[in-house]
Amino acid sequence: MPLITIGLNHKTAPVELRERLAFTPDTLPEAIRSLARVDGVTEAAILSTCNRTELYCTVHDQQQADRLLVEWFSRFHGFRADDLSQHLYLYHHDETIRHALNVACGLDSMVLGEPQILGQMKQAYAQAVSLGSVGMLLGKLFQHAFSVAKQVRTDTDIGSSPVSVAFAAVSLSKQIFGDFRELTAMLIGAGETIELAARHLKTSQIGHIIIANRTVERAQNLAQQFNGEAIALPQIPEQLHRADIVISSTASPLPILGKGAVEKALKKRKHKPMFMVDIAVPRDVEAEVGELDDVYLYTVDDLQHIIAQNMESRQQAAQQATEIIDAQIIAFLNWQKTLDAVDVIRDIRQHAETSQHEVLEKARRLLAQGKPADEALDFLAHTLTNKLLHHPLIHLRQAGQDNDPDRIELIRNLFLHTPSAKADK
Repeated sequence: MPLITIGLNHKTAPVELRERLAFTPDTLPEAIRSLARVDGVTEAAILSTCNRTELYCTVHDQQQADRLLVEWFSRFHGFRADDLSQHLYLYHHDETIRHALNVACGLDSMVLGEPQILGQMKQAYAQAVSLGSVGMLLGKLFQHAFSVAKQVRTDTDIGSSPVSVAFAAVSLSKQIFGDFRELTAMLIGAGETIELAARHLKTSQIGHIIIANRTVERAQNLAQQFNGEAIALPQIPEQLHRADIVISSTASPLPILGKGAVEKALKKRKHKPMFMVDIAVPRDVEAEVGELDDVYLYTVDDLQHIIAQNMESRQQAAQQATEIIDAQIIAFLNWQKTLDAVDVIRDIRQHAETSQHEVLEKARRLLAQGKPADEALDFLAHTLTNKLLHHPLIHLRQAGQDNDPDRIELIRNLFLHTPSAKADK
């Protein structure tokens, strides 16, 4: 049964279109149910993030499903299929397997090797499972993707080097402090970079977060997401001594933190080290701050140098990851081939068990009639052997009459552990 993926991502569609084609948490359950009802679809799951929207399905008829799934996707979002076709990619079976593994490992992400997509895939899978739209094949694909992603992160350096400014800033601070649980971070600004830095800090179990912003209301909205506190920019000098980590990214044309304010904060801290990252252009922190003892100051240029080195490292790791994925695609396809024998195995086992029950019941009746146990056991062994060998022996005789040595050898191999001497030659 073919696997199909239809979708679009940051490579094929602009953000304005991706936003319109995303599934919201409110619409996603009904979308999955509706997708599973499309003619010929047997299993269905939807992955929808800010950078991609993808349908994963198993289908009866691949060619018919291509058209029906594109039409369903377009219709659900109020588009004409022709208007979307140039932005969509469509993968069939082997290509779907490769794509799913690439996505799970972060090889298809905007930031190479980023780990967030794996969690999003797990959520998409869990929701589809809860709605009953995932069966054996699609379930195996997702589980296999999760397993391969774990292997790639264990066996390569794909996720070990920071390649975003926010992640690089947090990673550098770990080199200074190690354990974040007793630390306080002050984030100056409330834009996307600061929000991402806050998420990385929270993931690293930071003790407390302070958000400082020109608009206090915006700072409060961001701080609430991380159980932090919000302050206005003028409050920074009186609160700065509390901060072990300072990350600043504003649009201010003039520095927000000067050497004098940092000196006072260090004095209150009794010269405990402060780690500061100035991501802003122009700078938020005066360059002279870097001359102070007990201050580790990095600028966006410092981070970009680290990011460039780490991106090269990730590119090398991605080559290793691709080799792992190549091998794991073969493993998945080999597993799927075994499914062809499942029905036959079940039928053979059922036939053997039926014969067993019938003969066993007759043997029990012999015992109940007072026959000796040896006679009942002889009957059981002889009759069961005849039943199990009846059809194979018929086919073996027919193969002999047909002068078909290959079929004879096949039957021999099925029932005997060693091939014939003739076959060895």
